[in-house]
Amino acid sequence: MNNIQVFSTRTGRLVVCAVRNFSSSTSRQQEKHYKLLVVGGGTGGCTAASKFASKLGKGKVAILEPSKVHYYQPMWTFVGGGTKTVSNSSRPMGKVLPKKADWIQAGAVAFDPKNSTVTCSNGDVIKYDYMVVSMGLQLDYHKVKGLPEALLSDPAVCSNYSSKYVTKTFPALENITDGKAIFTSPNCPIKCAGAAQKIMYIAEEYFNKNGKRDNIDVIFNTSGQAIFGVPKYAETLNKIIEDRNIQLNCRLSLEEVRSDTREAIFRKLDSETNEKETFNYNFLHVVPPMSAPDVLKASPLADSMGYLDINKYSLQHARYPNVFGIGDCTNAPTSKTGAAIAAQSGVLRRNLTAFMDGKSASQDEYDGYTSCPLVTGYGKCVMAEFDYDGNPLETFPIDQSKERRTMFHMKRDIMPEMYWNLLIKGMWEGPGPYRRLMRLGMGGNKKSEVAEV
Repeated sequence: MNNIQVFSTRTGRLVVCAVRNFSSSTSRQQEKHYKLLVVGGGTGGCTAASKFASKLGKGKVAILEPSKVHYYQPMWTFVGGGTKTVSNSSRPMGKVLPKKADWIQAGAVAFDPKNSTVTCSNGDVIKYDYMVVSMGLQLDYHKVKGLPEALLSDPAVCSNYSSKYVTKTFPALENITDGKAIFTSPNCPIKCAGAAQKIMYIAEEYFNKNGKRDNIDVIFNTSGQAIFGVPKYAETLNKIIEDRNIQLNCRLSLEEVRSDTREAIFRKLDSETNEKETFNYNFLHVVPPMSAPDVLKASPLADSMGYLDINKYSLQHARYPNVFGIGDCTNAPTSKTGAAIAAQSGVLRRNLTAFMDGKSASQDEYDGYTSCPLVTGYGKCVMAEFDYDGNPLETFPIDQSKERRTMFHMKRDIMPEMYWNLLIKGMWEGPGPYRRLMRLGMGGNKKSEVAEV
């Protein structure tokens, strides 16, 4: 509603103006101030908010998250393999966020860390004393020419990395009878890097079980220099792909998909002349390029590559000390997994708490621990665990580089329960204490390992 107001100018003329009334509730929304603002309601955001909402009390913590649904994305490998559904992997966002925190159902559109404010997509400006940024990664399907169109129109093109496209994967596996089944991995950091090849092993076993493997070439075109970055696990995986006659092509990056002719064009990354190679496909599983969210890239919080610029040990921002980061959007040089977030969450809890208490935010150090359960079929898994330097950091007193059914059940049956009931509720900070117990105190982290319940 507008009010009509009359103003007198210096010349004595009267000017009639319509002035919009803003409700007092809108003003109050724009003036909201929180002790802690958590940007992002994914794995890292839920975990951090749960820890501090219980610590700081009701109304002191806000979560900025536009999505209505929270997904347990590691389950999408099994959705693509035909043994789980997307609904198995989802919960309403309002059910997983901590009750003592305020949920602001909007996204961030601008960061002003000098003034400790965030502008939201609903127009609100949120003031914070401390902030945790956990925005995850964005999927850049559009960076591969023709890929968005192929995902919409070609039933042979699929991707387990999106709830929109993961349901295409198993029907595409059912439909292929011969030709080339191609699996890709892009030339950039991605979430759960092992998922690019997990679906390949499941698909190869599916082809075998259904009597069509002899007619299908299974091909893994990866931008990496090897099947896996940690030599201990790469040795096992190389033997698997050799025994199962899977073709590995390294240093190839998908540039274009021509769905009308079913051609996938890859750039040879080591070619000085920008040479390309074309593959015909009958099945194509694409892992899209990924990057930090655009709003983060454009902010003062980003490093030169667009990721949240943090100290990789303390998780505190490199330039703005009241800002911390957790999860995939940061530039911590480790594999981007839920296991990494679990280990980071303990470091974040201790260091941010110390900083709130006027102490140094270097009470604890994150060593880069992460885990990649490499599912190699419908009943086998290699449980890779390692640190920043690629050193194995295994929890169980066995050789985890071997394919094991026990590790498969850990991945499929136990980890989802741990996720929903412990991790995002702030009660799981990684397997460090159990590692020391099982290995009689030898090896593993000495910090970052005791969950605050």
